[in-house]
Amino acid sequence: MDAKRELTSVDLAALVAELNRYEGAKVDKAYLYDDDLLRFRMRDFDRGRVELMIEVGEVKRAHVADPDHVADAPGRPPNFAMMLRNRLSGADFAGVEQYEFDRILEFTFERDDENTRIVAELFGQGNVAVLDEAGEVVQSLETVRLKSRTVAPGSQYGFPESRLHPLEMSYDAFVRRMEESDTDVVRTLATQLNFGGLYGEELCSRANVEKTLDITEADEEVYEALYDAIGRLGDRLREGDVEPRVYLEDDHVVDVTPFPLEEREGLAQEAYDSFNTAVDEYFNRLQREPEEETSTGTERPDFEAEIAKQERIIEQQEGAIEGFEEQAEAERERAEALYANYDLVDDIISTVRDAREAGEGWDDIEATLEEGAERGIPAAEAVVDIDSKEGTVTVDLDGTRVPVDAAMGVEKNADELYKEAKRVEEKKEGAQAAIENTREELEAVKQRREAWEADDDEDEADDDEEPEDVDWLSRSSVPIKQPEHWYEDFRWFHTSDDFLVVGGRNADENEALVKKYMESNDRFFHTQAHGGPVTILKATGPSEKARDVDFPDSSLREAAQFAVAYSSVWKDGRFAGDAYMVDPDQVSKTPESGEYIEKGGFVIRGDRTYFRDVSASVTVGIQCEPETRVVGGPPAAIEPKAATTLRLEPGKYAQNDAAKLCYRRFKEQFADESFVRKVASPDRIQEFLPPGGSDIVDE
Repeated sequence: MDAKRELTSVDLAALVAELNRYEGAKVDKAYLYDDDLLRFRMRDFDRGRVELMIEVGEVKRAHVADPDHVADAPGRPPNFAMMLRNRLSGADFAGVEQYEFDRILEFTFERDDENTRIVAELFGQGNVAVLDEAGEVVQSLETVRLKSRTVAPGSQYGFPESRLHPLEMSYDAFVRRMEESDTDVVRTLATQLNFGGLYGEELCSRANVEKTLDITEADEEVYEALYDAIGRLGDRLREGDVEPRVYLEDDHVVDVTPFPLEEREGLAQEAYDSFNTAVDEYFNRLQREPEEETSTGTERPDFEAEIAKQERIIEQQEGAIEGFEEQAEAERERAEALYANYDLVDDIISTVRDAREAGEGWDDIEATLEEGAERGIPAAEAVVDIDSKEGTVTVDLDGTRVPVDAAMGVEKNADELYKEAKRVEEKKEGAQAAIENTREELEAVKQRREAWEADDDEDEADDDEEPEDVDWLSRSSVPIKQPEHWYEDFRWFHTSDDFLVVGGRNADENEALVKKYMESNDRFFHTQAHGGPVTILKATGPSEKARDVDFPDSSLREAAQFAVAYSSVWKDGRFAGDAYMVDPDQVSKTPESGEYIEKGGFVIRGDRTYFRDVSASVTVGIQCEPETRVVGGPPAAIEPKAATTLRLEPGKYAQNDAAKLCYRRFKEQFADESFVRKVASPDRIQEFLPPGGSDIVDE
């Protein structure tokens, strides 16, 4: 059976009570991994370190993780993570709620200056929205614009349409909903009552009801047995009475549930004390288990899935545009209705205003208008609602209901409605521009698919011919091939002799490189200047057998140049510096007696090999084969391998500004601009730029 990859509504109901035990934990930092996994590192007075994980991609989960199950922090945090850090640093975790019986969790964080809600949508495409105290979206991983709801920065967050809550319905309501179905019992429980397939079957088993029994054949006894089974399930969830299980098939995890299930009796199972622990263990093991097929990065991309995704986005955007059109038209109709009934509306406004100036309360005004309606006064009859809080009176004008601000005249009220119609029209224009961008993305995917298929045909036809150089810059579509590598967590490049060089960005990464990744046959490089990264020239990869390597001089010089360029030499605006090389056994964390070593620092003992007056020059480029990605490092290593490059030296542009300049230059060079946006965004380019100011060298 396929392994479970998404938590169910029942799972989330069981998790909420356990997650609320961490109420009061204080947020230290937030991280975002791969655009769909959020990590909140918190501190709890009793429990110590708390790692809250929320994932909304192919896997959908939310739980507190064992720190040993948490991956190292990713590289430079993206804007979404920085926004979370600004809003949540030092905030208290105030609790979590499940929205109705849906796969939606609302996490609340409180801070003296502002409170924040994080809504995790663990269904469909998945999403995370960050809301302010007024429920307005600050930022979201995905933008949603539908007729029924909107999730976009600046808008009020819109929940999906309310669903039936099967654990809170009366017996009569339960029977009515069941009898409205035209299918069998188990499918009705799964879809109409929102239990999903597994728990629909489980309820049938617990009630001793035949799953395939047609609804037309169900009687009072069947309904009572099912309703009783639902009640027992609800009671256990409310009371936190769980007996968590992780289920296995052929030694592979396939499911995790808050209770033992009759539907899983044939599987091996493991019991846990808490459901959160079981969920954490399940997804940790699911992540570590090998896939049936290991990707080499050269397989055909799933163009159909990407095309379907873009088409779904277009459908959403078209729905939003249609909604904006309807809303703008409705606002104009309301304004025109005011002018068409000018005297009537003016009479209503004058009556309400005079009463308010005379000191009458809204309740008295409402009573007066109701009395006037009974006497057949047209102005009073037109009033259908009064909102004392907003100070508005809703009037019915020939079937069009219009809220009128009693503090303003007819013209001013109509003018406000016309302004609102114009504002909505502007939103529609923005949505139209967005849909054009999406259509371009869709067309680019289709072109990449055609190019890939054409490449396949050419490969088959030309197997015996010498490969020709490809003009990647002029191609209308560049296929994307981006396998993941362990060293992408650090600075890195491959030398001109194809040896891997990795360097740390900070003290934590320096420590990790030496402790986890440096082998006896590697070479350790560092600058003479203080504040340089640990740089390691790798002889072999982490999973390869150790072997003695005679590194070419070119690779040694390039590793030394890498160490110099990404050090304080560049930050100080100097164009050259000195570096040295030692063997791994000369590197130690043990200081001399009476001395202290800072985190990320090391003691070097024995002779050193020096590289003098090494140029602090760096090249960044875009590589198109055999992988598509940004690359950066010493010019001699990068320029022969990239389709296009830019050389940089210490200069006046801040790191992020220099990255944007490079991005614009690259976009100008490639015919396929969408390819540049996908593989070489300013954020990705910045990862390869040295700290400090830079200038692009025009050669």
